[in-house]
Amino acid sequence: MSHVGVGPRAVTRSVAFLTAGVLAVPALAGCSSEDPSGKPLADQDIASASRARISDGGTLRWAVDSVPDTLNTFQSDADATATRVAQAVLPSMYRMDETGRPVRNPDYLESAEVVETEPKQVVVYKLNQQAVWSDGREVGAADFAAQWRALSGKDSAYWTARNAGYDRIEKIQRGAGDLEVKVTFSRPYADWKSLFTPLYPKDVMGTPDAFNDGARRKLKVTAGPFAVKEVDTKDDEVVLTGNPRWWGEPAKLDKIVLRAVPREKRVSELVAGKLDLAEIDPDTAEQVGLAAAPRDAATGTPLMGPDGTPAAGSGGSPHPGPQGRSAAQALRSWAVANGSDEEAAEEEILAREERREARAKLERRRKALSGFEVRKSLEPAYTQLALNGADGPLADERVRRAVARALDREKLAKAVLGPLGLPTEPVGSHLALSGQAAYADGSGALGDQNAKEARALLADAGWVPGGPVKESEDGEKAAGAKGEKDEDGKDEKSEGGDDGTYIVGEDDKNTDDKNTDDQDTDDKEKGEKGKKEEGADSSGKNTAQGGAPGAYAPKGTAAPAGSATGPLAKDGKALTLRFVLPSGPGSEALRTVADRISDMLEEIGIGTDITKVPDESYFKDHVASGEYDLALYSWPASAFPATDARPIYAKPVPAADGSLNVAQNYTRVGTDQVDQLFDQAMATLDQKEARDLLRKADSRIWAAAGSIPLYQRPQLVAARKNLANVGAFGFETPVYEDMGFLKKGAHGSRPSATPSS
Repeated sequence: MSHVGVGPRAVTRSVAFLTAGVLAVPALAGCSSEDPSGKPLADQDIASASRARISDGGTLRWAVDSVPDTLNTFQSDADATATRVAQAVLPSMYRMDETGRPVRNPDYLESAEVVETEPKQVVVYKLNQQAVWSDGREVGAADFAAQWRALSGKDSAYWTARNAGYDRIEKIQRGAGDLEVKVTFSRPYADWKSLFTPLYPKDVMGTPDAFNDGARRKLKVTAGPFAVKEVDTKDDEVVLTGNPRWWGEPAKLDKIVLRAVPREKRVSELVAGKLDLAEIDPDTAEQVGLAAAPRDAATGTPLMGPDGTPAAGSGGSPHPGPQGRSAAQALRSWAVANGSDEEAAEEEILAREERREARAKLERRRKALSGFEVRKSLEPAYTQLALNGADGPLADERVRRAVARALDREKLAKAVLGPLGLPTEPVGSHLALSGQAAYADGSGALGDQNAKEARALLADAGWVPGGPVKESEDGEKAAGAKGEKDEDGKDEKSEGGDDGTYIVGEDDKNTDDKNTDDQDTDDKEKGEKGKKEEGADSSGKNTAQGGAPGAYAPKGTAAPAGSATGPLAKDGKALTLRFVLPSGPGSEALRTVADRISDMLEEIGIGTDITKVPDESYFKDHVASGEYDLALYSWPASAFPATDARPIYAKPVPAADGSLNVAQNYTRVGTDQVDQLFDQAMATLDQKEARDLLRKADSRIWAAAGSIPLYQRPQLVAARKNLANVGAFGFETPVYEDMGFLKKGAHGSRPSATPSS
C-alpha cells in the first residue's frame, strides 16, 4: 500500500450544494476553549531507556523495504530508506516530537526566530558552534545558500522533486557572525520550519552535476551521529558507522545495517537470527507474540487465558500445530504403530517420525522468536478511500456523498485495528492526525453514516432501483452486486467461495454478520428520522448533525423504502463502481476493508467490481493514471500541511499540452475555495489563524467527498527484547545515537496496554 504518492468534466452540482459560491460548514471546534487537536491515539513503543542502561557497541540489523536508488531525499526516486539514512547522517534544524509537531534540534540549532515581518519576512538561525561536517568544515551559511539555489526552481539543470518553500526565499546572507544565517523571504511563509531538514553540504548542492549524481550511492561528507560507510547493492544493504567528528552524545551502537528484506520473508530472517528489528504484518506479529507467551512448564504449550487465547503477553491466538493432537488420536497412533498390520504400522511409524520432526522444527522456531517482542503503535499515516471524480457516476458530487455516507468508518477501523489491540477511532481530518496542531474532526461537514440519506442522494441524482438495465455487448447484464476479477478480467474465486483474502480478526467468518449490520442500519435510520426533521431549514436544505448543505438531498426527495433490493440504474446502466486493489501478500488488510466497503455500498444499491492488480502497477498504472472509481491507499501525516497537503487537494488545472495537471490530487476533485484557504494558511505567520484556515479547508474537502479518511495505519515492529530506544516510533523522529542493546539485567520502558476501542 502506497504512502505517496507522488479537465475533470464539469461536475453536476446538487441543488443543495453551493449557493453563490459559499459553502456553509459546521462551527469549528477551534473556536471553543477545548483544543480540538487532542492527543495521539497511541503512544510510541520503543522500550525507552536512559543511555546509562545501554551497552556501548554492537550492530543493529534493521529490515527495510529497499536499498535506495539515491541518498538525495530531494530527488523524485528517493524512498523511505533514503529518509532514514538522512535522519542518521545529516543535519536537521527541526525534528518531530511525540505529538507530530516540529521542535528545534539543539545539536544543530541554538535558536531560530522570525525577526522581521515588514517589509519582508526575515528568519535568523543561530547554529550550534560545535556543528561541523565530517571533513572538519563548520556547518554554515554557505550550505544554506547552496541548498536554496538548488531547490529554488530557478535552475532547471537541478533535477529536483520539489521546491516548496525554497521558491519563496529571496536571499540568504551570513548574519552577525559565522554561526548566524539570515534568510529573507520574498513572500510570507508560515512553514519556514520545514526548510533545511535535512541539510546537505554545499559539496552536494553546489552544482547541478553534484546534485544530480553526487549523492546517489554515496555521501562523502556528513554531519550526524552516523556516517554512510557503504551502499551495497549486491548484498542489498546500507551500512552506517559512527561519525568520529560527531559532537553530540556519542552513538551507543558501532554500526547500523539497513537490510532490504521483503515483508513476506522477514519472519524467516528473524527465526534465522539475521535481523534484530523489522516492521512486520499482523500475521507475523501474532506468531512473535505467541512465541513470547507464558508456557506450561510440563507441556511447553502456551498458557491460555479465560477467553481461550494465550495468556497476557502472547499477542495472538494459538496456531494449530503437530503437538495439538488429542489423547484419543495419540492412543490410536500408538495402537496402529504397534499393531499386527505390518504395512499400517510401518506407515504410522513414519508418520510419527514426521510429526516428531515437525514438533522439533516448530519448537526451534518458537525459541528463536521468543527472543523478540512486538512493539506497536499507530503509524503517522492514514488510509483513505479515494473516489475518482474525473468522470463516470462519481463525477456527480451527490453520488460521491452517497458513497461516503454509506460507510461505517468505525466498523472499518475496528476490522483492521481492533484485533491488534490498537485504538479504533476513525481519522477525522485529511490534513493532520490526532495530536497534531492542525487536527480537528471535520467529518461533520459531510454528516454521519446514514444509509437512508445516502439513498436519497442517489435518488436525487437520478439513480433508482428496478430501472431498466441494458445488456452489454457480451450479452450479460451489468452487475449491481459485488464481483471480483484479476487484472485480466478473470473471476477470482477459490473453492468454497473463498477468494483467499485473509480478514483480520475473522478466522471463522460469522454468517450472521450481515443480519447484525442490517439491524444496526435499521436502528440508525429510526434514530436519524427525528434529527432530520429538526435539522431542515426553511430553504429545504438539511443541515442535521451540523452537516453542510449538499451532504443531504433536497427536502422532499423521495428515498427508496427499506434497503435496496437490487442494483440502482440510470439511463439503462447499473450503478457499478470499479474498485481497484493491490494483490500482493502485504495487502490483506486493504482487501478486508474493500470487502466491507462493498457490502456497505450494496446496502444502498451500489455495486462494486473488485479488480486485483499487481502491487508494482497498482499506483502508477491505476491510481495515478486515474484508471479506477474506488481505491484504497495511504498518505503520510505532515507537520506542515499547508505546504505538503496542498498538491494533494489542489484543483486540477489544464496543462499547456492540453492534458490535466493533477499534481498529487489523484481523485481529480478540488475547488477554488480549498486552494484559496491553503494559500492563505501558507502566507500567515499567525499560527492560530493558520490552524483555523486549515481546519476550514479540511471541512470543505470533506464536503467535496473526493477522499474519505478511514483509519490511522497500524505500526507493528518485531524487536529483540534487549533492544532499547527503537521500535514503533509513532510521530517522533528516531534518535539514532540513543539506540542500543540493554546492559544485562536492565529493562526498557513500554507503554501500558492501549484500549482497542
